[in-house]
Amino acid sequence: MKRVVLGLVLLSCFGCNPAPEPIVFGSDQCQFCKMSIVDNRYGAELVTAKGKIYKFDALECLVDFKQKEEKIAAAAHLELAVAFDTPGELVDLNVLHVLYSESLPSPMGMYLSCFKEESEMNKWLDAPNARSMQWAILEKDFEMLDKR
Repeated sequence: MKRVVLGLVLLSCFGCNPAPEPIVFGSDQCQFCKMSIVDNRYGAELVTAKGKIYKFDALECLVDFKQKEEKIAAAAHLELAVAFDTPGELVDLNVLHVLYSESLPSPMGMYLSCFKEESEMNKWLDAPNARSMQWAILEKDFEMLDKR
């Protein structure tokens, strides 16, 4: 009987697919800077292949964390962020549009916001020095943007 139960437990674990967990705004804490995650227009999450979840109050904290914790970054299964135009909703970073605009200060002061809809992001592109980028480009050029 013990072997059957143990077998079922092991079998159920092999079928597990790491999934994101909603951010609880006002309660969850940023893994990198340890501040409370309060603004539902900002936030990010990294989920490892083993299902470990790391939450962040801003996109810049996720990038900083990945640079510092290379082993965890290498084990990333999902990378998500909250879209400014769909507050509270985590979306795959690879489909989001990232905006740098001094008109939209982010929690950590790098002026980075994510948008699910390109048309919504485009409304902010008229601001001085505003520019859009994809997630892969942001990660590559992060040091150039970091003026904190």
